[in-house]
Amino acid sequence: MYENTGNAMDQEKFLDQSIRVVKAEAFEMKRCLDKGKTMDALKHALQMLNEMRTAELSPKFYYRLYMDSMHELQCLEVNLIQEYAQDPAKLGNLYECVQYASAIIPRLYLLVTIGGVFIKCGLGSRKEILKDLVEMCRGVQHPLRGLFLRNYLMQCTRSVLPDFPETEEMLLAHNSSLANGVQKLKPRDGTVEDTIDFVLINFAEMNKLWVRMQHQGPSKEKEKREKDRLELRILVGTNLVRLAQLEALTEEMYVRDVLPSILEQIVSCRDTISQEYLMECVIQVFADDFHLATLNEFLNACGQLQQEVNIKILLIALVDRLALYTNTSIEGSPAPTKMQLFEIFSEQATSLIKNRPDMPMDDIVALHVSLVSLAVKCYPDRLDYANMTFLGLRQVIEEKGITDIEAFGKVGRELTKLLNIPIEEYKNVLQLSNLPEYIKVMNYFDYRGQCNIAASMVQNMLEEETILRHQEDVDSAFSLIGSLLKDQAKQPENAHDTEEFADEQNLVARLLHLIRADDVDSQFLLLNSARKVLGEGGRHRLRYTLPPIIFELYRLVLQFADMKDEDDKWDAKIRKMFVCAMGTIGALVSTAELAELPMKLYLNGAITADRVPFEDNHTVVYEFVSKALSILEDDVVDSRDRVRCLQLTVGTLLKTTHLPEENWQALANQTVLAAAKMFKKPDQVRSLITVAALYWHGETLETNGKKLRNGKKVVEILKKAAKISKECLEPLTQQQLYVQLLSAYIYYYEDRCEEIIVEHIEELIHKTKDNAVQLDISAEADSLEKQLGEAIHRLQLAKIDVAAAQVGSPRTDPDLPDPPSENEGL
Repeated sequence: MYENTGNAMDQEKFLDQSIRVVKAEAFEMKRCLDKGKTMDALKHALQMLNEMRTAELSPKFYYRLYMDSMHELQCLEVNLIQEYAQDPAKLGNLYECVQYASAIIPRLYLLVTIGGVFIKCGLGSRKEILKDLVEMCRGVQHPLRGLFLRNYLMQCTRSVLPDFPETEEMLLAHNSSLANGVQKLKPRDGTVEDTIDFVLINFAEMNKLWVRMQHQGPSKEKEKREKDRLELRILVGTNLVRLAQLEALTEEMYVRDVLPSILEQIVSCRDTISQEYLMECVIQVFADDFHLATLNEFLNACGQLQQEVNIKILLIALVDRLALYTNTSIEGSPAPTKMQLFEIFSEQATSLIKNRPDMPMDDIVALHVSLVSLAVKCYPDRLDYANMTFLGLRQVIEEKGITDIEAFGKVGRELTKLLNIPIEEYKNVLQLSNLPEYIKVMNYFDYRGQCNIAASMVQNMLEEETILRHQEDVDSAFSLIGSLLKDQAKQPENAHDTEEFADEQNLVARLLHLIRADDVDSQFLLLNSARKVLGEGGRHRLRYTLPPIIFELYRLVLQFADMKDEDDKWDAKIRKMFVCAMGTIGALVSTAELAELPMKLYLNGAITADRVPFEDNHTVVYEFVSKALSILEDDVVDSRDRVRCLQLTVGTLLKTTHLPEENWQALANQTVLAAAKMFKKPDQVRSLITVAALYWHGETLETNGKKLRNGKKVVEILKKAAKISKECLEPLTQQQLYVQLLSAYIYYYEDRCEEIIVEHIEELIHKTKDNAVQLDISAEADSLEKQLGEAIHRLQLAKIDVAAAQVGSPRTDPDLPDPPSENEGL
C-alpha cells in the first residue's frame, strides 16, 4: 500500500520534503496566474501534484500532504473562475490540454478542478461532466491515492451536484417559484437522480479501494492495516452523508434506488470493518422515517453480514433511534404502527440469535436490552411485550445451559442494564409483578446480582414513594425482593459480614415504613403479615428488619389512641398490638441473639403504653420494663453497656406515671439490685447514685402527679454507695466517687430532702479532703480538687437557702430534668 514503514520521525522527514516542493511550486503557480500565464501555472500545478504520487507516507501523513495540496488547488480554481467567467469558451482548450499530462494522479486532480470550474461557469452539461469525472477516476486503483482522489472529487462537486426535482414538470414548477433575477435551471443541468447515481458510483468505487487496503502487504502487518483503514473510514462515509443531505431526496427514491444500492455494496464486499462501519453510517445519517419505510430490507441485510460483524451494535443503535423517534414524533399514531415496529425487531432478534449460534451471551443480552427499552418506552401499556422479551431471553439462557451469571462479568453487566430498565421507566415497581418472566430471568443471577437488582427496586420504591396499601401490594413487593429477605441457596457463607448486606437491609427497613393501609385494622394486619415473612430472614437480618415493624406498631397504637369512642373493641385491639410488639421483640432476643437493642425497644414500648389510657396499660408497662430488666441481668455482658442500659431503665421509670405503687416498687427495687450487681465497684457506686433519683422524682398511680419524695430510701441508697466507695483501693478512683457522692448529697439537700443531714455531708467532705492528700500530683487530681471546692461552695449556699426556707419561705420543687437522651432516641 505504501512502501515506507519507518517510524514517525522518518514520516515527518518525508512529509516535510514533499510539503516544501508543494509550497515552492504553488508559489510559482500563483506568480504565473498573476501574470496571466495560465498554461505555465498549470505546469507548476502538475509539478506540485506530482507529490501526491508518493508511496513513502502512511495514511495519517498522506492526509496532511493532501490538505496542503488541496488548499493550493482551491486557489487555482478561484483564479480560473475569475479569469474565465467572462469568456468561458476558452476553458474548452484548457480542459483538453490538461488531459495530455503524462502522470495520471496530477492529471486527474487538475481535470477534477477544471471540471468543477466548467460547471460553475455554466459550460457543458453538468450531468455529463460529473459522469465523465467519476468514470475517469477509475484510472487510479491504488487504494490510498484513489481514496483521496475520489474524496477530492466529492469536495469539488459538493456545491454543484444537482439537487432538483426529477421530472420536467417539477423543474418547471421549481423555476416558476424562483424570484426575478435568480438564474433558472436548465434541463441539461441534471436532477437529483443524476446526483444519486454519481454519489453511489463514487461510493462503490471508494469502498472497493478501502477494502482492497486490507489485502495488500504482509500478513504480519494486518493490525497496522486495520488501524490505517479505520483512520480513513470517514472518506468513504462522506458519500452517504452527502446523499442524506439532498433536499430533493424523497422516501420513494430512498426505498427504490438509494438503500438497495448501498446494501448491495455493503453485503457484497464481505469485509467486516467495512460492513460494520457503513451499516452504522446508514443508521446515523438517514432520516428516521426512511428507516421505518425500509426496516425489513435493512434487517434482512443485517442477517447477510459477515459472522465477525458485531451486529448487536447495529441493531441496538437502530432500535434506540427508532424508539426515540416513535415515542416523540408519532405519539398520537394508531397502535398498529408501533406494534409492527416491536414485532419486526423481536422477530429479527430471534432469527439473528438462531442463525448465529456462536454469538456471545453478552451480545445476546445487550440485544434484549434494546428490545425491552423499545417495549417499555413505546408501549408502556403493553406489558406483554416486555414479558415476551424476557421470555425469549430466558429460553436462550436455558438452551445454552447457563445456571449462574456473575453480577460483575460482561453478561452480568448487560443483564443488570436489562433488569433496571422496567424499574426506572415504570416508576412503580409493583408493575413488575405483572411480568412473570422478569423474576425468572433475575433468578439466573448469582446471589450478589439478585441482591443488586432487588436493592434497585427498593431504592426506586423509596424515591417514588410507592405506598403498599393492600396485602397484594406487600406480597408482590416481598416476592420481588425475596433475595434480600431470606437466605438464598447461592448465598456465600460470609455474605452477612459485608457492607453491601448492611446497606441492603437498611433499605428494606426503610421500605417497611411505606406500608400504609387506609385504616388501623388493615394496617395492623399488614404489619403482622410482614412480620411473619421477615421473621424467616435469619438472625443476621432480624436486627435490621424487625425494629421498623415494632416502631410502626407503636405509631399505630398512638394513632389508634384517639379513636376510643369509635371502636367497641378498642381496649382489646390496643392490647393485641402490644402483644404483637412484645412477641416481635422476643424474636430479637431468642432468634437474633441481641440484648441492648431489644431492651431499648421494650423500654420504648413501656413509655408508649404509659401514654395510652387503656384498661390494662399498667400491666403492659410492668411487663415491658420487667423484660428489659431481665435482659439487663442475663444478656448484657459488657460493663459499660450495663451501666448505659441501667440509665435508660431509670429514665423510663421516671417517665411512667400510671403504675400502681406495688408494681412500681417491685421494678424500682429490681433496678436497685441491678445497680448493686454491677461488675466493677465504681460502676456500682455511680449506678446507685443514678437509681436514687427514682425514689425522689418517681411517680405512681396513687401519687396523682406528685413526686414520691422518699428521702429515707434515697439516704439508704446513698449510704450504700458510700460504703462501696470506701472499698475501692485506688485513691484516684475513690476520690472521683467521693466527689460524685458529695454532689448527689448536696443536690438532695438543696432540694429540701430532710433526711439528708449536714453533719453527714461534712463528714463526707472531711473524708474527701483526707483522701486528696494521698493523690499524686496530676491534672486529674487538680480537677478533682477544683470540683471539691465548688461542692463545698454549693453546700454553703444551700445552707443559707435552707435557713431562709425554715424562717418562712415556701418550698418549691425544682423541675425534673429530662431523662437520658438515649431513652428519647429509642
